Amino acid sequence: MDKLRTTNYLLLIIVIPILFYLLKVLSFIFIPLFFSMFVALLFLPLMRFLKRRGVHKIISICIVILIIILGVKLGVELVKLSSKQIMESNSSFFLKAQTKVNHLVYEIESVFGEDAIEDDNAKLSRFLNKDAIFNNFGSTLTIVSKTLTALLMTIFFIVLWLAESINIENLLNKTLLKKRHQSIKTFIKIENDLIKFIKVKVLVSFLTGVFTGLACYFFDVSFPIFWGLFSFLINFVQMVGSFATVILLSIFAFVELEASSTLFFFILAIAGTQVLYGSILEPIFMGKSFSINVITVLVSLMFWGFIWGVPGLIMAIPITVFFKIILEQFPSTRGLAKLLSAG
Repeated sequence: MDKLRTTNYLLLIIVIPILFYLLKVLSFIFIPLFFSMFVALLFLPLMRFLKRRGVHKIISICIVILIIILGVKLGVELVKLSSKQIMESNSSFFLKAQTKVNHLVYEIESVFGEDAIEDDNAKLSRFLNKDAIFNNFGSTLTIVSKTLTALLMTIFFIVLWLAESINIENLLNKTLLKKRHQSIKTFIKIENDLIKFIKVKVLVSFLTGVFTGLACYFFDVSFPIFWGLFSFLINFVQMVGSFATVILLSIFAFVELEASSTLFFFILAIAGTQVLYGSILEPIFMGKSFSINVITVLVSLMFWGFIWGVPGLIMAIPITVFFKIILEQFPSTRGLAKLLSAG
């Protein structure tokens, strides 16, 4: 028995690194697969509503795909609008930013005893020059091609999830749990918790983006549509997204606004928005199902961010919750599941 247990541990040690390697190498498949699962879960209540109304499954799937396409189109239009605002902006902001940052560098160098020339415009001009910023984005064709490929694969997997060609319940029943009743119970918990997470996250991110954009508009900070869209998207990255929004927008506002009460109240407004929605309302709406401790969140973000980059950061928490629910089903791993939980 001891030899068998030792063999199993050795096999586990060998299999886990191989599994992680495959997740990284085959990320072009796994990222759309997992992301499509979360999108399909978001629309699962709508599918069930249409089914109760007697709508055929194929028509229901077409309706969902149409909604997704309209949502993507809306996002593209917002990106185009924000890009147009940035492109059409005059160079006064970039000149002001260059002067202000150069002056700040001069002051810092003076404090540390370095020789500095305050009017050295060459220091940061290459970074703050509008044409240079847009020319350094790389090949637009490559970016568009990869995005389109990922989008098409995601839509393809969404159709498979909604058509139940990929069935998590059957997968759990045939692999991990091997008990029909336990598989159904576990699947229902996974489904309910993830649907709640996705709904709350989308709502909170939307409200955060709207209020961030409105704050930029009322305090006369440039590019409110861009900052609202940026705040909406990065808010899907747990914890890190809120800090990134406040820090980047504060730096941007510091460059554009004078150091006065206006700047102070603007930073207070965007920080208050992040605290209100991210630290107060979101945990209330989520409930105890997502009570994951801070260390688990950070480790999860680092791990999935390393494996899958930005998409991994976005999906890190729901994937962690998925595995936490699975671990809770076995007496031998319930201790590990409690270790992941907060409190």
